[in-house]
Amino acid sequence: MMSSVAFKLLSLLVVLLFMSTQTTDAKNSEDIRCKCTCPPYRDIDGHIYKQNVSLKDCNCLHVVEPMPVDGKDVEAYCLRCECKYEERSSGTIKVTIIIYLSVLGLLFLYMVYLTLLEPMLKRRLFGHSQLQNDDDVGDQQPFANAHNVLSRSASRPNMLNKVEHAQQRWRRQVQEQRKSVFDRHVVLS
Repeated sequence: MMSSVAFKLLSLLVVLLFMSTQTTDAKNSEDIRCKCTCPPYRDIDGHIYKQNVSLKDCNCLHVVEPMPVDGKDVEAYCLRCECKYEERSSGTIKVTIIIYLSVLGLLFLYMVYLTLLEPMLKRRLFGHSQLQNDDDVGDQQPFANAHNVLSRSASRPNMLNKVEHAQQRWRRQVQEQRKSVFDRHVVLS
């Protein structure tokens, strides 16, 4: 089941990448621009001008529109302006966002699994009678006897048992620290 979901997500990612590269083969006008930063000049406030122009036209005369000064002051005004040609890759940005959203979606699905499905599977694995008998332990440690049940299961792979054992050991340590801090008011150092 997980491999089919992963395959579908991977194929969706490939299709989206293919579509994004086709739209970015020719440079979009939003991918290139010239940005001129002009400081204050006489009674004119400083301003930033942006235009979608080519690299050869990236100068004050082509980008600054409307020109705030007239005549001979145009050259003095333009000498103070700093113009930079900027180029970005929309395809790379789209791919990065797609990967980010895919990872975020997988993490969300995993959270849903841990929140909703895992407790139902644990109940089904342990049985209702065993959970009802251990109500006082279950309130403080929800899966306190999970290791015992899982270690008896012969169908579980060895690695999963190791992970479950490490998880139970960590839970016991956390529970011991809680007892030390809240019951005995002792901070472990």
